Amino acid sequence: MMMRLSPGIRFQSHPFFNPHKPTSLHVQIEPLKRRNFSKISDDDAFDAAAYESERLSLDAVAMENMAETAKKEIESDPKAWKWIIRKKMWDLMEARNYAMSPRPVHHRIPNFVGAADAAAKLAELDAFRMAGVVKVNPDSPQKQIRFLTLSGEKKLLTPQPRLRTGFFSVLESDFLKPETIREACTSVGVAKYGRAIGLDEKIKVDLIVLGSVAVNPQTGARLGKGEGFAELEYGMLRYMGAIDDSTPVVTTVHECQLVDDIPLEKLAIHDVPVDIICTPTRVIFTNTPIPKPQGIYWDKLSPEKLRQIRILRELKRRLEKESGCKLPTGPSEKLPPTAERKRR
Repeated sequence: MMMRLSPGIRFQSHPFFNPHKPTSLHVQIEPLKRRNFSKISDDDAFDAAAYESERLSLDAVAMENMAETAKKEIESDPKAWKWIIRKKMWDLMEARNYAMSPRPVHHRIPNFVGAADAAAKLAELDAFRMAGVVKVNPDSPQKQIRFLTLSGEKKLLTPQPRLRTGFFSVLESDFLKPETIREACTSVGVAKYGRAIGLDEKIKVDLIVLGSVAVNPQTGARLGKGEGFAELEYGMLRYMGAIDDSTPVVTTVHECQLVDDIPLEKLAIHDVPVDIICTPTRVIFTNTPIPKPQGIYWDKLSPEKLRQIRILRELKRRLEKESGCKLPTGPSEKLPPTAERKRR
């Protein structure tokens, strides 16, 4: 079942992009200075409560004016077509109870009924079975995929929350006890058991798993929750040489998240398409015609987003130093609201 969420929008042939290819450059990024929850010495105990408290506190700061801000932007900006699709999808999933905790699903990658079944479909893919390193987003509906990755004796690469405290963490089942694998699939567990890496890490990623708000099964066009982190993570992995055009990109979604009204001609050059979609009942190979991003497009990256992510600022400074040229900066933007958290 596919759903049309934005009346009046039709597909047109997608014009293949011919951008200036970003320069690929390996750089050494020193660890960022912050409360370091990723490296715990033998004499220290990981304070899970303190980590979670700090994470929730930072999230609370980032989510002010959540729903009202998004509503005003949709009403005032006729070009906010992505937000129109997202809002209708979030509303639909809540109204029909396709959503699971955490709720409400607005401004999240929505957790959905059957997420574990969709993960099981993904685990049957040859691309997953043959993968040694799998990059998985940190959202709730992909938690079972993170578990299957670690329990399948693969390396799990997962981004640190909003790239706020660093870059990626790597988890390996060889360094986990069987009883700790479930915990290692949570944000606290990643901080507790993961090894933080930088952009100089030599790693080959065999499969990328993304969460989605909506996705077109005919074209592979995808919408995330609107913060752009999946695109930034993809771009940085391209800079590292960890992935290329042939690296499969997979998403897991509820059937209701399959839509047919994401206009290809309106997609940005940095939008990441998906090759495979797994729902609780089927697997869809999209044969996407959409070119994959080649790196980070600095002329599309707003000053606000750059200020939000320290590792990007450090990368930009180092690239400018290496090249002797100042990199461009994209237009200013109002960053989207984040999910509402209900404290208990």
